Formats: sequence, C-alpha cells, structure tokens
Amino acid sequence: MAPDLNSTKDLFVFLGKSVFSVLEDMVFTLIPKPQKNVAGEIVLITGAGSGLGRLLALKFASLGSVLVLWDINKEGTEETCEMARAAGATRVYAYTCDCSQREEVYRVADEVKREVGDISILINNAGIVTGKNFLDCPDELIEKSFDVNFKAHLWTYKAFLPAMIANDHGHLVCISSSAGLTGVNGLADYCASKFAAFGFAEAVFAETVAQKQMGIKTTIVCPLLINTGMFEGCTTKFPSLLPVLEPEYAVRKIVDAILQEKVYLYIPRVLYFLVFLKRILVLGPSFRELYIAPEKAWKPEEVR
Repeated sequence: MAPDLNSTKDLFVFLGKSVFSVLEDMVFTLIPKPQKNVAGEIVLITGAGSGLGRLLALKFASLGSVLVLWDINKEGTEETCEMARAAGATRVYAYTCDCSQREEVYRVADEVKREVGDISILINNAGIVTGKNFLDCPDELIEKSFDVNFKAHLWTYKAFLPAMIANDHGHLVCISSSAGLTGVNGLADYCASKFAAFGFAEAVFAETVAQKQMGIKTTIVCPLLINTGMFEGCTTKFPSLLPVLEPEYAVRKIVDAILQEKVYLYIPRVLYFLVFLKRILVLGPSFRELYIAPEKAWKPEEVR
C-alpha cells in the first residue's frame, strides 16, 4: 500500500504545482513580473547573421549585454556586429560557425571561452526548414534539419552548461516552434526536430531542478509563424486568431520572457489554450489544420 500512497501523493503534488504554475503565469500576465538586469552578461546567440537572431542581438545590445554572435554566414554576422555596436553594445564578438557540425561547435566554443569568457545566457536560435512532404525530402536535408534544429543544442549545452553549473549562474534559451507542439502538414522533418529541441530543453530543465541547480534558468519559446522570410507565403486559416507574427513583436516577447525568467513562452497567447486542449482534454482543433502552405514549395533556408 505504501508505494501506492506515495504514487498518489506524488501525483497530487505534481498537479498542485502545475495549477500553481498556471495561476502564477496568469497573475504575472496582469501584473508584470520584475525583470532581471542583463547588463554585462555574456549572451551567445546562434543564427545571429540575420532575421530573428539579428534582432535579438540588437535588443540585448541596447540592454548593455556582451554579445557573442554565431552564424554560418560570415558577412551576415559581421553586419550584425556593426549594427549591435551602433545600437549601444561596447563588446561584440563575431564568430563563423556551422552549428550542424559538432566538432566545429566545440572548437569555436573553446575560442569563445579563451577570448570572451563564460557564457551566461545561451540562445539556441539557428534553424532550417525544408518545406517538403516527408517522402519528397532528400535524406541529406532531413539530416540537416536535425543537425541544425536539434543536435546543435546538444553540443552548445555540452560546451557551455558545465561553467554555468560551476558558477551557479546561467540561462538556457531554446527557440523551438509551435511546430514543436503538434504535427504540421508538409513539415514532418521540421516538426520532428523542433519536438526534439523542446523535449531536450525541458528534460535538461527538469535535471537542473532535480539537482537543485537553482541558478540555472530555462526559457523555451514556441512561436507560431514569424515573418522573417523562412515561411514566406505561408499564412493561417484564422489570421485574426492566429496571426503571422512580426519579428519585432516576437523579439520583444522573447526578451521579456528571458528577463522575467519564464520557463515557457507561447506566442500568440491563444497557443496556451490550444496546448491545454490537446494535452488535457484531447479535444479541440489541431494546429496542423490551421496552416495554409504557399502554392510554391518552400526553399531550404537557414534562419538566423
């Protein structure tokens, strides 16, 4: 009987904490949560050469952070570097890095540690989309999706998390997707890689909590579609309810979530309700029915 009682107790504790978390999030939606100061924090952003990564860099530049910018596109990274300096950053470091290559991630990470110091905020943002039906997608593109969208997170965590734990100070940020919450037609490989990234970030978060590493924070971001060019021509069936997000708005919400140390950020906010329906009630509409793909096929494109 004792094991059964313990299991029941654990279940109620879990449910109680879940309800508390939901209520806490609702309260802080109405009453803004205090934001931490990131001036002087060393922030590494992958995929910083353009798009969302570039805008994140500019926002953290305005907050006084030290920036470490990674991208496979050297020219794009250097351009972001100059823009960040113009936005107020005093220390910006640009590195060319193909995040899909494990050994290259480790090599560049070692350079960063020697030249800049320990990373305190790691933002895994780089991603790629093929936009092909599963059987039409070449094997090498499927492997590339997993290498960039998911496996790169493994290598960056391996490279930078140990120092965060030693310092009892760090923040891990995973830019996942609403496609990491449910399957979407025409995005099988992308969804699978984003599900993996979400699950990995959530599992490491659970590890840090279980090991009482309270100085390590996690934020997992799941936006709908962001108008960065990655999903050009794509829309939703209900644009008033599920709009294509403007990148400036998405970046503002992402940075606010980091500063408030939120664990989960779904944008737009209606995604919280849809996730609730899917996970708890197993009713409601599936996201996969809410997308309208463009008539032309998406081209493989790395997003920064």
